[in-house]
Amino acid sequence: MKTIKTLLVLTLLMLATQQVSAQRPVLTDEEVVAETVTKEIDEVFQSEDFLKKKNKKYAEVKGTMVIDIGVVQNGKVSTFFKVDSDIKNIDFINFMSSYILDHKFKFKLQRQQRYKIRYTVTF
Repeated sequence: MKTIKTLLVLTLLMLATQQVSAQRPVLTDEEVVAETVTKEIDEVFQSEDFLKKKNKKYAEVKGTMVIDIGVVQNGKVSTFFKVDSDIKNIDFINFMSSYILDHKFKFKLQRQQRYKIRYTVTF
């Protein structure tokens, strides 16, 4: 009886895990992708984790950055490119690049699809 309960619980957990991973929507419209990327990156830059790390080493950094963010099929950030910035602290720019390149979006793209989104952030 205990074995059956354990198997049932494990089966339910596996099904729940599959549903969670399957819930990442596949976006196809470029405008929707751009809006979603902008919204998620806004959330990243306002997150407690980001602000804590930024303020620990770069509290004095103020200014605006215009960046291009490349997104690929699985929702990963493929590229980070600084287009323009009045922030000259190269260490901070590298920190930003690493932080964004580690991000994985809550959506997927269609097969072989890539998008580049221009994003402006002010600190």
